[in-house]
Amino acid sequence: MNTFRMTVACGLIAMLPSIFSAVAQETNAPNQNETKEQRDARMKWWREAKFGMFIHWGVYSVPAGKYKDTDNHGEWIMCTAKIPMAEYKDYTKRFNPVKFNAEAWVKIAKAAGQKYIVITSKHHDGFAMFQSKTSDYNIYDATPFKRDPLKELAAACEKEGIKLGFYYSQAQDWGHVGGAASRGHWDPAQDGDFDAYLDKVAVPQVKEILTNYGQFPAVLWFDTPATMTPERAAKFFPLLKTRPDLIINNRLGGGFKGDTETPEQFIPANGFPGRDWETCMTLNGHWGYCQSDTNWKSADDLIRKLAEVASKGGNYLLNVGPTSEGEIPAPCVEILKKVGDWMKVNSESIYGTTGGPFSYLSWGRASRKDHKLFLHVHQWPANGVLRVPLANKVSNAALLVSPGKKLETKTEGNLVLISVPATAPDAVDSVITLDFEGDPVVPTPPALNKSAKASSCQKGAKPEHALDGNASTAWQGEKGTTNGWLEVDLGKPTQINFMSFEEPGRDKDKRGQKYELQYRDGEKWTTVVKGSSGGHGDAKTFPVVTAQVFRLEIKSAKDRPGVSEMQLFGPE
Repeated sequence: MNTFRMTVACGLIAMLPSIFSAVAQETNAPNQNETKEQRDARMKWWREAKFGMFIHWGVYSVPAGKYKDTDNHGEWIMCTAKIPMAEYKDYTKRFNPVKFNAEAWVKIAKAAGQKYIVITSKHHDGFAMFQSKTSDYNIYDATPFKRDPLKELAAACEKEGIKLGFYYSQAQDWGHVGGAASRGHWDPAQDGDFDAYLDKVAVPQVKEILTNYGQFPAVLWFDTPATMTPERAAKFFPLLKTRPDLIINNRLGGGFKGDTETPEQFIPANGFPGRDWETCMTLNGHWGYCQSDTNWKSADDLIRKLAEVASKGGNYLLNVGPTSEGEIPAPCVEILKKVGDWMKVNSESIYGTTGGPFSYLSWGRASRKDHKLFLHVHQWPANGVLRVPLANKVSNAALLVSPGKKLETKTEGNLVLISVPATAPDAVDSVITLDFEGDPVVPTPPALNKSAKASSCQKGAKPEHALDGNASTAWQGEKGTTNGWLEVDLGKPTQINFMSFEEPGRDKDKRGQKYELQYRDGEKWTTVVKGSSGGHGDAKTFPVVTAQVFRLEIKSAKDRPGVSEMQLFGPE
């Protein structure tokens, strides 16, 4: 064999283990050979539930965000304050949540209209919130509490008809030797063999939480797959297969897609077409309890976010961070009660719905059940007429609060005009039901598949990819550029008063762009709106502009400029 052939052969032989591993993972992954009907049956309860409670609770609630001269830490306090393992473990002596009442927690969720709960069984600090035979670094063995809150929650959830899921940090573990740390170890006591950690801690503990709680967990929520590979992810597959009804998120790592996408702290502009997804979000600025953080989201804001998530076909997992005494903070309880009051009247417009057919509505959102639309009206029409861009024949319209009282409708071109009362039934979100015939026929977004050009393009990342209705494709500027522009020609002068764009997925330190939306006015460009994104895009409403050519100018980007999807809309 000549040298070239030998080199190629050796290279192929070296690649064989990884090739076989990828094939093995694809073959052995949970639910790999599941039919669509089987998947639909497994996902049914979750898709219908729509609204859940996330709970981040652990020993980090003892410092409550404060360490030395800083007081704005959260559940990452061990890492962000660089607390040594031995010092952090001393917090367990003060962790005694005697006010914890599982039934009270479940009733708070139920009163809010939440259908499921996901709680941290172990977060990145490595401390288990359940009785574990694998490691004595757990709430039963290492604290004065001597109880298993997951067992008590499981009993309470079963009693109240609420599904229970467990979050488990499979890779990051700062409290066990060899556990990963995405920002690097800061204490030599953490150093060790990661694979040994997986075999001796993570895999056995996942086995415990999958076998010790009866019908639960219904959901297994992995997180931050630092250092996970296909081979390492596959270590969990035999366990996951023992629970064929289990719903698993997309954060195990190693290329395992799981069942659900998990956008964090944002609602994607267009959802995830073809994928189940769930936005997880905090009630304030932290996941774990931080005593100094009182920046609570309002109930009004949360109701509208819930409607937006439903309108895009997703679920909303809203987080609370209980105190070290075992109480959900009073402001959380009060806010959730207000959301629940709205849900008591309007839950039909959330539970069991799918995404609405509209990419944009100037007055609100729309969810759907078969041939019924639920119009979530946030801006009540001052002239008493709600304009719905729908070309279908309509058989009935009514306020959800008064289903027997029919509202007058008429068709005008591709619009359905609904005569509504002078005053909105709900100042935050009034829901109107609209029954229609056939498949929904709605206007095509003005910029969809229109002619586009850009300042520069990375190979394979063309400007038209940002206008093709597919968020998995993108325009990106050439490597090394930090600014640029994307231009779209709408083909004719068009009224526009809203823009949104999504960005390609990037590492945290490479996210974010400052931008301006401009339109061509004769020989010059005029800016209509400007802003900055956090790495997941942005959306803006502005006074109506009539123009044919628009340009999104990226003034600065942490990485090269990029847009995965851009949309422009005008008033109905």
